[in-house]
Amino acid sequence: MTTSLQMDVGNTYAKWRVRHAGEIIARGGYAHGDNAGREAMLHSVTGVDHIWLASVAGAELEHELAGLLRQQWRVEPWFARTPAVFAGLTNSYAEPERMGVDRWLAMLGARARCGGRICVVDAGSALTIDLVAADGRHEGGYIIPGPALMERALLLDTDRVRFDDDVAYALPPGTSTAAAVRHGIAVAQVGAVTVALRQAGNPAPRLFFCGGAGKTLMALLGQDADHAPDLVFEGLELMAASVAASGAQI
Repeated sequence: MTTSLQMDVGNTYAKWRVRHAGEIIARGGYAHGDNAGREAMLHSVTGVDHIWLASVAGAELEHELAGLLRQQWRVEPWFARTPAVFAGLTNSYAEPERMGVDRWLAMLGARARCGGRICVVDAGSALTIDLVAADGRHEGGYIIPGPALMERALLLDTDRVRFDDDVAYALPPGTSTAAAVRHGIAVAQVGAVTVALRQAGNPAPRLFFCGGAGKTLMALLGQDADHAPDLVFEGLELMAASVAASGAQI
């Protein structure tokens, strides 16, 4: 029975989970620069057999993280990279490696759950929307600023848009600056998914949501969908297990 550390490393935040004998025994996350959060991960388990990473961070951060993981567990980390084709999923990019590996793995994870046409919405720092045909062909996607980036842009570039209120995201028109901003962002996010689905046409794809804001966005959209927060991890595990079994390099 093996133990694996799996990581989803973004530009500002890293999520991780530990799987042992098919069960998740620990999980967490930390912002880059949060040494206490990173130490909690490093001491979450005494030993691991595999370390698998999905990373869209820069080379310097990847190198530093790989060194820490190697030092802690004496295991060589494996970084997933985006290929042209894998397990029936076909990349639409002319340069496949330029697609974020988190998007690729989320599609891989969703496709393993559903054999038909799918749409994967990953609501994190960025909102990504990806369509996959029933035959596994990536039909294309969208990359949109997420809620925090939208709000930051307003605060940085306007003098009078300021507020301290903690207002939830909702769709009705706002009656304060805080509500107008947060509700406007919600309308923009929901509107983006709605237009993307309309553009997708028929047959309607099965909809999957992941990412930190995935559950909120799914509720705002009010459409039948699956909330699958671990899609990136699920795709990572599928890809890493296949590589380990075959000894191939992707």
